[in-house]
Amino acid sequence: MRKIKYYSDLLTRGCFTREDLTELTGNYNTAGTLLKRYLQKGYVRKVRRNLYVAVNLADDEPVVSKFRIAGEITPSSYASHHAAFDYYGCANQVSYQIEVSSATSFTPFGFGGNTYVYLASRITDGIVTRPDGVRVTDTERTVLDGINDFEKVMGLEELLRCLALLPSVKENRLLAYLALYKKQVLYQKTGYILRHFQKEFHLSEAFFSECAAYIGKSTRYLITGENGIYNKEWQLITPENLMNLTTKGAEGNAEL
Repeated sequence: MRKIKYYSDLLTRGCFTREDLTELTGNYNTAGTLLKRYLQKGYVRKVRRNLYVAVNLADDEPVVSKFRIAGEITPSSYASHHAAFDYYGCANQVSYQIEVSSATSFTPFGFGGNTYVYLASRITDGIVTRPDGVRVTDTERTVLDGINDFEKVMGLEELLRCLALLPSVKENRLLAYLALYKKQVLYQKTGYILRHFQKEFHLSEAFFSECAAYIGKSTRYLITGENGIYNKEWQLITPENLMNLTTKGAEGNAEL
């Protein structure tokens, strides 16, 4: 096969902008002409405005994953929430929505059968770049983002199933990120939910004591406005048996 000029460079980059191509060619207009030709020939695809991905000609698929694309949408973007659980292999439900946190917002868009949606960055710590180039929240940040936003992202049952698939967490990191979040209700919800995973995650009583120290006197709902029972330890209105939610979900799936 005839060598395609700059194609190997684009394969190495994976995702690129017109500015990246200009850097390769040394000329802005040349980059534009080359980009148009490569799009027509299927060597590259447009992800969104001024973001492109190189295509593997052997299988006609992008050479980078949906998670890698998430980290290229803005200079500060990274995969988060359910998408981060999915990246770590801990998602229970198949989802075609990719949650992307960023310091700057963007309009949701579709590419490759997935919809990329913006979620505001809550804190700036807990973001890692993996060996495969994916920018994603670390395990502990993923847990807290999931607890904080489960009502609008994945639902409580899916959150619990994701947590059940996590091999471990580091409590010092959880506490550090909680301190940055500065949300009383998040301390309450985190303490309550992770109490159910204390043995699996090897969480100490000191961790729960630290969470309890910040909950104040307010009673909150685990799920907004949903009736349940009062949990005195965490001053939350909660389901009668939290882990029954996952059991019921499994039974329902078995009947289908």
